[in-house]
Amino acid sequence: MRIGSGYDVHAFCEGDHLILGGIKIPFHKSFKAHSDGDVLIHAICDALLGALALGDIGHLFPPSDNQWKDCNSDVFLKHIHNLILEKGYQIGNIDTTIICEKPKIKPYISSIQTNLSEILGINHKQISIKATTTEKLGFCGREEGIAVQAVCLLEKTT
Repeated sequence: MRIGSGYDVHAFCEGDHLILGGIKIPFHKSFKAHSDGDVLIHAICDALLGALALGDIGHLFPPSDNQWKDCNSDVFLKHIHNLILEKGYQIGNIDTTIICEKPKIKPYISSIQTNLSEILGINHKQISIKATTTEKLGFCGREEGIAVQAVCLLEKTT
């Protein structure tokens, strides 16, 4: 078994929605990012890459490379999932914590779990999506952006 952890942060900018876990969430701001800014998928990608000791998402998909400009983060996750399978592993579980004051995440958790489980070919019960606030402290508390922590367990299949 291998364990990985990931962390990602994106600041807000002007906009009308956020993408979290591949799901469009109506909001009065968007993410400032090179890709779609899906901070949840980015943290999951880093956790999965960490479990395989393959670096981080910026190593595989550098923001300096224009082919990733405005890219859907599902592409990153699918590629990393293929690496997991090629190396003879499967995902045991993924646990995430989204850190923000707003938007409220609870109404979207089920849709996010379903979407991620479809991308990764695993049961939605293997994916935990939690949300918390920082009690108005720090950049998340000031509603300047969102942070996500993720951990995963990979199990050897061969």
